[in-house]
Amino acid sequence: MSGDRIENAVQRIEDALARIAKVADRGPAEHAPASALVEKHEALREAVTTQLGELESLIRELEA
Repeated sequence: MSGDRIENAVQRIEDALARIAKVADRGPAEHAPASALVEKHEALREAVTTQLGELESLIRELEA
């Protein structure tokens, strides 16, 4: 069970990295306005913080 959760977490991280790479490949004219980027950045920061917390909990459980 916990292996599936770890695999899901890793897959979500890889998906996020793919989305980041896709945006990075776009030209500057295609980027969202600064305020939209700030909002997305904050949402992403919260999601990453949550996921990292869950990943740390899983690691602690596996080590116990």
